[in-house]
Amino acid sequence: MPEITRDEVRHLADLARIELDDAELDHLAPQLSVILESIASIAEVAAADIPPTSHAIPLTNVFREDVVRPSLTAEQALSGAPASEQQRFSVPRILGDEQ
Repeated sequence: MPEITRDEVRHLADLARIELDDAELDHLAPQLSVILESIASIAEVAAADIPPTSHAIPLTNVFREDVVRPSLTAEQALSGAPASEQQRFSVPRILGDEQ
């Protein structure tokens, strides 16, 4: 696989709107080449008869069913609150009107 050049790194940086100086270009070009070589070696190992997967083993949902059950009324939930308003907890304002 051909190595990525400084000019290619500079072009990618320009596309991403990242400013890189010459020292950074010299440092990043070989690193990006190594990354590309690693990806190429993985692509060689991938067999056509093996479907792509996101996990090595199948995963199952461990969450319980969403079932409606009896719970507190609004009055019960707000009974211990220092302040409430329109069946909601009332808290001090932390932001001004400049939102």
